[in-house]
Amino acid sequence: MSTITHVKKHFVFIKYQKLIIAAIVIGFLASFLAISLKRGTEHYEELLFNHASENNFLLFVFPLIGLTIIAFLRYYLFNNKANKGIKEIFETTEKRKNSLPIYKIPSHFINGLFTVIFGGSTGIEVSTVVAAATIGSITQQKENLLNRHKLELICAGVAAGITALFFSPFAGILFAYEVISKKLSKAFILVTTISVTVSIVICILLHEKPLFNVVIQEWQWKAFPYFILLGIIAGMNAVYLTKTVLFFKAKFATFKKNSTKVILSAVFISIGLFVLPQLYGDGYHAIKENLANSNTLVLTIPIFITIIGIIIFKPILTSLTLAGGGDGGVFAPSIFIGGFIGLLLAVVLNTFFNANVIPLNFMIIGMGAMLSASIHAPFTAIFLTCGLVNDYSLLFPILVTCLVAKYVSKRIYPFTVYSFAKNKLCLQEKK
Repeated sequence: MSTITHVKKHFVFIKYQKLIIAAIVIGFLASFLAISLKRGTEHYEELLFNHASENNFLLFVFPLIGLTIIAFLRYYLFNNKANKGIKEIFETTEKRKNSLPIYKIPSHFINGLFTVIFGGSTGIEVSTVVAAATIGSITQQKENLLNRHKLELICAGVAAGITALFFSPFAGILFAYEVISKKLSKAFILVTTISVTVSIVICILLHEKPLFNVVIQEWQWKAFPYFILLGIIAGMNAVYLTKTVLFFKAKFATFKKNSTKVILSAVFISIGLFVLPQLYGDGYHAIKENLANSNTLVLTIPIFITIIGIIIFKPILTSLTLAGGGDGGVFAPSIFIGGFIGLLLAVVLNTFFNANVIPLNFMIIGMGAMLSASIHAPFTAIFLTCGLVNDYSLLFPILVTCLVAKYVSKRIYPFTVYSFAKNKLCLQEKK
């Protein structure tokens, strides 16, 4: 009996030893992938956007170029299979025998890059998540002893990728838990903690900086009711974003020819970018500009119309980008829309109600609220938002606003883009 116990203990020791090694490898590879994609996207997006700003006709050319390249790559290089985003992870984790094929790494990396730099109105976050998840899936396939821990190793890749993108280890672990796993285990805690630790070390060594460089001003309790109002508005807008994405994807799925999807998407995206160039790519350039000028912004009719247009049309352009074959998700659009909702609410309150609130704070809190409502992951949104500015002084108002936003969105519509895909997959399996 003692011999059997000894053998079992030895087996468990070996298994956890391999899990630790796997988590280190996954954290290293996933963080390098995320940082490479982020830096490449930032560089080329800025370069092409500057060209388009000087020559407006390029706004009518770039989206077609990007979506056409992606379509050709998919047909000739990536087994003629469209990327499905987070749904691909769910399809893999729902069945033990399923796995993410290795070509998903270059597929999401390249397609995510080309989508954003050529003006596709989304971000690289979901591309990074699926590519990083693939690293975890492949690692599990290479070692039979880890077969039962596919989900945990996929989560390790996801957590490391999110950590590298937003310089927030808590956001990485919480996203893997709230969106992908939804359950805790010793193995999950072990591998995600190790992978995000490796990822944050890589970020420090490579001198990664927060996405937004701002100086936060101290928030005041008198603004608390307005934070709740911001959460309610963000929750309603998140439902609008979700339903818009699902609507356009369903409509474009009825087109038999892929060329029809590409041309229609490119035409409407180009028109949208010509009218509102702030919607180009992930839109972080517009967020940075408005963060810098937020506290001195004076509300005028043109500014009001512009911000309203941004809030209304960003979900439409995001949906067209995804429906037309672009790679991405609702991560960056949620952050973008939330920032402008917060800015608009703050300047309206200051202009018409003499509320004397701080627009910069409202922009940052709005980002978290909208993200929380869009993916129904409030704690991910809280720590990710703090990671965006590398400042936790707004933690409490962000916490309250994120919880309110998530509650409102879920009461209006119970699904996110991610959970709708998972629910649809489960229904298909039952049939």
